[in-house]
Amino acid sequence: MTARRDAQSGAPRNPLVVVPARLASTRLPNKPLAEIGGLPMIVQVLRRAEEAEIGPVIVACGDAAIAEAVAAAGGRAVMTRPDLPSGSDRVYEAVQLFDPDGAHDAIVNVQGDLPTIPPAAVRAVFEPLARPGVDIATIVAEITDPGERDDPAVVKAVLSLRPGERIGRALYFSRLAVPGGDGPLYHHIGLYAYRREALARFVALPPGILEQREKLEQLRALEAGMRIEAGLVDTVPLGVDTPADLARARAIFDASPGA
Repeated sequence: MTARRDAQSGAPRNPLVVVPARLASTRLPNKPLAEIGGLPMIVQVLRRAEEAEIGPVIVACGDAAIAEAVAAAGGRAVMTRPDLPSGSDRVYEAVQLFDPDGAHDAIVNVQGDLPTIPPAAVRAVFEPLARPGVDIATIVAEITDPGERDDPAVVKAVLSLRPGERIGRALYFSRLAVPGGDGPLYHHIGLYAYRREALARFVALPPGILEQREKLEQLRALEAGMRIEAGLVDTVPLGVDTPADLARARAIFDASPGA
């Protein structure tokens, strides 16, 4: 058995949670610092990730202002190059800086624009890595709103998931309503957990043909033969991308102080 297979034969035991964030955003400039519930949004995400209690949490910062906000809240910030092409690259660079000796054997990537994410969802994205041979884990929720079926902004995950199961193998991701036929469709939620060596492999890969066609980074991993499995959760967390999303997030916190 190869060393790589040996590394993948058991469940990771020492995960590190990383929240990538940068100020540049075309639809909502400076959104990591937007105030929600009395705190910058990035700090709210940090708190939810800490509440998951699966490992230490760091924020991979593309800008000094984000690092300052995180440090002021007592969090751990790691400065990364501002010109990195993706959140995955930012996560990888922060991991290498924070843990150069490789003590953490799994990396959980929590998006920096999910201030209301349930801590249980962060735990759920880590769980599929317990299965032998899984390189990358993610989460999905069953689509119940008919309007989401044909919305290209809602990414669908094609899963091998039997009735009653909560974890299944991801075979494809698309902006189309796939697969065809009778049965549920699954809304992909863009959180990921990687075995440490899988993250290093992924960020070293060139962009994939299907990735460029669908504009979905996770297809790069599938094209390269990496195994992705997804855990099923009950709801899709609110992602803050627009002023309207920000208003919704603020309303949620106003209605539930301390959420």
